[in-house]
Amino acid sequence: MGSHLRGTFTCGRAAVDQFRQQGDGGRLILVGSPAGQRASFGQTAYSASKGAIVAMMRTWAAECKKLDVTVNAIIPTALTRMVATIPGLGELVEKAEAGEPIPEKARRIGLGTPDDVSPLVVYLASKASSHVTGQAIAVGGDRIALWTHPSEVHEQFSAGGWTPQSVDDVFSAALASELQDYTPKPLDL
Repeated sequence: MGSHLRGTFTCGRAAVDQFRQQGDGGRLILVGSPAGQRASFGQTAYSASKGAIVAMMRTWAAECKKLDVTVNAIIPTALTRMVATIPGLGELVEKAEAGEPIPEKARRIGLGTPDDVSPLVVYLASKASSHVTGQAIAVGGDRIALWTHPSEVHEQFSAGGWTPQSVDDVFSAALASELQDYTPKPLDL
């Protein structure tokens, strides 16, 4: 939390202050993680900090619009030592570190090298990206994708308010089919 979230907040705040003083806009690019976008078993603090960075990006994008500062978060996936312990990735990380080509199937699902991430960073730092702000952008391998902004998926009403029993009733019926899967999908390599 200290290094990822507080570090990002401190650096981002300083950058926006500099952009404000310069008076000609700017580009702020934060770094999230797939772990912050969905469950990542055993990485509670890391996932929470990376998810908070994306939430912070959305707020800063709204606040910095008047300064002509875009704020986006990249959600990179790369075959590095950090992911080597994820089942199925250790061998790919070894191959990537040895300079071997990443299999097409892995590249297609977004696994590549850190070099695959840099073109997005260069683009987001350029004037050409002035219309792109408030986005969480996945990048890795041969893939770029946009993550959704959190939004309500279903609502229910109870005239006069809720009781524990009426909450149980709505979760057992109307909301039962609306509950979302929270588990990460296994990698299909």
